[in-house]
Amino acid sequence: MRPDAPVLWFDEIDSTNEEARRRAQADDLGPVWIAARKQTAGRGRLGRQWDSPTGNLFVTALFEEEGGLVKATRYPFAAGLAILDAASAFIDSGQLQVKWPNDVRASRQKISGILVEAGAASGKACWVACGMGVNVRFAPDGAGQAATSLLDLGAPQIITAEMFLDALRHAFVKRCAQASSDFESLLADWQKYAEGLGEEVTVGKGADAQIGIFKGVGPDGALLLACADGKTHTIRAGDVELVKEIGGHAARD
Repeated sequence: MRPDAPVLWFDEIDSTNEEARRRAQADDLGPVWIAARKQTAGRGRLGRQWDSPTGNLFVTALFEEEGGLVKATRYPFAAGLAILDAASAFIDSGQLQVKWPNDVRASRQKISGILVEAGAASGKACWVACGMGVNVRFAPDGAGQAATSLLDLGAPQIITAEMFLDALRHAFVKRCAQASSDFESLLADWQKYAEGLGEEVTVGKGADAQIGIFKGVGPDGALLLACADGKTHTIRAGDVELVKEIGGHAARD
């Protein structure tokens, strides 16, 4: 992603990621920022709906990645750190944590979600659509978990989605460059803010859920889960929740 990539603002759109996909399928790979003041069909991971009240930021960075799909998997980590970096211009970012694989939270409350999608381009390259929803002014009710906003966390009353995007653009370009050239150091930075690191977590739901200690992330960003069987399992997909023992029963955040 280039620092001089243009920003296209829409007053209303179905989804900034859908617009990025339409452009990519028409061989328009950017780089470009696609931002909206309102989404009518915003979505998150696993097809979940993303509530999109006016006043929050809904944006997708569309660009070409010459390193292909392998490098595309690095961008959720870059985006999470970029959101933390940008937030430091408005609040004490020490209150924020990153939740594997792609949420930014404060006090176990969601402030941002990230949805990275990619597809084949020419040769070994791919297009990347890195969608980011940030609760700038409002904490939506339909987040599927407790949510908060930058305003709730102490940001000045004048904060707007446009103001946050200005800070995010610069931070995102910097973190993407780090992801491309030195992913090891990016993961080290990410783990400094990792929610639940060293604690007991559950990965997945229902009969397929696994419980263990979140030991960190592997060289490709996969979650390392130390389980009771003495083995460390490598997890590359799944929802992660903290497990707390309350009165002998497991309660999940």
